[in-house]
Amino acid sequence: MDLLHELNSPQREAVTSTEGPLLVLAGAGTGKTRVLAYRIAYLVGPMGVSPHDVLAVTFTRKAAGEMRDRVRSLVGDVGHGMWIGTFHSICARILRYEARSLGFPPNFTIYDEHDQAALIKQVLKTEEKSETRGSPAGILSRISAVKSQLIRPEEFRARATGHRDTELARLYEAYEAGLRENNALDFDDLIVMPVRLLRANDQLLDRVSGRFRYILIDEYQDTNFAQYELIRLLSSGHGNVCAVGDDDQSIYQWRGADVANILNFEKDFPGTRVIRIEQSYRSTKTILAAAQAVIKNNRRRKDKELWTANPVGRKIGVNGVLSEEEEGAFVAATIAELVKDEGKTLSDVAVLYRTNAQSRAIEDALRRQGMPYILVGGTRFYERKEIKDIVAYLRVLVNPADSISLRRILNVPPRGIGDVTMSRLESHAVEQDISLLEAIEGSGRIGEIGPGIRRKLADFVSLIDGLKSAAASGSIGELISTVAEDTGYIAFLEDQGTPDAVARLENVRELAAGAYEYEERAEEPTLEAFLEEISLLMDIDMWDNTGERVSLMTLHNAKGLEFKAVFLAGVEEGLLPHHTALEDDAEVEEERRLFYVGLTRARERAFLSIATSRRGFHGFLTRSVSRFLHEIPPEHVEYLSDVYEAYGRGGADDGNYSGEEIVIQVGAWVKHPDWGIGRVKACEGYGRELRVTVDFGHNNVKKVLARYAGLEPVDEGEV
Repeated sequence: MDLLHELNSPQREAVTSTEGPLLVLAGAGTGKTRVLAYRIAYLVGPMGVSPHDVLAVTFTRKAAGEMRDRVRSLVGDVGHGMWIGTFHSICARILRYEARSLGFPPNFTIYDEHDQAALIKQVLKTEEKSETRGSPAGILSRISAVKSQLIRPEEFRARATGHRDTELARLYEAYEAGLRENNALDFDDLIVMPVRLLRANDQLLDRVSGRFRYILIDEYQDTNFAQYELIRLLSSGHGNVCAVGDDDQSIYQWRGADVANILNFEKDFPGTRVIRIEQSYRSTKTILAAAQAVIKNNRRRKDKELWTANPVGRKIGVNGVLSEEEEGAFVAATIAELVKDEGKTLSDVAVLYRTNAQSRAIEDALRRQGMPYILVGGTRFYERKEIKDIVAYLRVLVNPADSISLRRILNVPPRGIGDVTMSRLESHAVEQDISLLEAIEGSGRIGEIGPGIRRKLADFVSLIDGLKSAAASGSIGELISTVAEDTGYIAFLEDQGTPDAVARLENVRELAAGAYEYEERAEEPTLEAFLEEISLLMDIDMWDNTGERVSLMTLHNAKGLEFKAVFLAGVEEGLLPHHTALEDDAEVEEERRLFYVGLTRARERAFLSIATSRRGFHGFLTRSVSRFLHEIPPEHVEYLSDVYEAYGRGGADDGNYSGEEIVIQVGAWVKHPDWGIGRVKACEGYGRELRVTVDFGHNNVKKVLARYAGLEPVDEGEV
């Protein structure tokens, strides 16, 4: 089979340039996954490279699976056994082999966001003197940002300036200690630990970097500092590193990604060859030209001139509405037209938005139309309570030191073991410097625990011992069924007899089915590897587009996907770009990249919607058109409503409207420069048509158009 004849000229060049550092700038829809798969096939085929010498890194399990399937379709079984996976899965695999070098057992647990939250809450509870302000999620986000920069707790404490950093340093240290006590790693650790290991052990570095003589990284623009350092170390012995990516699609700064990694690739890897792949096979000429016109407004980017041989296609539909409810109705009605008039299916369509909260009105409209949809990024299967309960049992079997999982299951299903008993067990574990499970096993020596509770704890220990025996002798699917039966979990759900309990029971059975499926496809199925796999799943890995359903998701989740028709909802200043980014040019550029990513998901049809007002906590928020829409040349768009012409087209440039949000509600006190202070008695209309009736006292009642009235809010204390 001639691997190269199916590729265009730049793709062939990228596939056959095998030696030394290579940066492949592959724009939206140019076939970067194809290039990576063919490059691997070329290495292990015509080049005769051993599959074990190749390491290919992706960002999602879905992408890794697609790449693995493509390689096998090209070279057959010769591709079996090569390392293709996500950063986290590959690093977890390395750590299983090398964990003891870092001082912890290889049967570690990988804590997901919920486990991390439980641990940090426990830390905050223990740290009674902590004056830290912020949610557990916010604290974890700050710790993650520090860890991804490869800064240890003691290093952060030494450089801490100010009370806020000092408090975070103390919590960071306590959080890390909690992870070690539980023999657990979080997502950041999976990258950070191998980097520390390779930095500290030259012999290991030589062995590992010598093992992977050819390294390929997908979506390089989304790497953070720790991932960059890992790649630098792994390629240090040979320099054969191929990075494929697109700086115009770097949209994950909020989770540590640094677009500078791809912009500075030639500097970081001297002798780099740069290949630009610019023929796009996805979108129509119109959609591609519009997206290119927008993204060229970014200053920090590498020049690319994408082009396509695809048809010109229809213009981008732009629709302005008065509210988010009307926006949802527009989306649902237009989807119905696409199905009826253009032969589209529901699975051909995606609705994308900046924030999850925007889905509510769209979901309502789709339900009213009787259109099935799938919400990507909602409650994932493995995050459901019943699934996390059963998985917690499995985790304890693998890692008895995992106290977070143990706390979850000790009284699930209910065993009459309350919070007071748990507190006494935890105190005993701390005093004796033992694990929580060891404290439970020795509960007979804790005087404060009565004989009735001791018997219940002894029964729990016997249950765990029995499940350990089952884990050693059966399949994972059978083990899950045994756990669900022997713990009484199934009986607990059946006794409830509610529709919700029936659904939860079905989910537990589905977990067992998923385990059987895993055992069939895994090369070496183990309980540890199964738990690792489900811990590392992302939202997009759970997306199933096989059904006849509209896909709803945030712009961030849409990365790497494509649809025949795409709706971008809320193309407004304050939403896209988001209001949190408006004061920072670099963040506005990332928001522009996000818009670019959304628009280039569309193959044939693209629609942009603008609501001139949206409901806020205290009334209506008046919106103006996003600057990104103004950056699209007018010949590429068609306006679908008079509302946009009347209220939206001027956007932030309209001389009569500042573009700032207006919040007015009935009962609010407002001030006028001539009429003084009054109270809002009524509101009519939306957005720029919002009219308010204000009683200024002394029989002076005014009905005014809010955007021109010059009203200012007044606190009740000033009245």
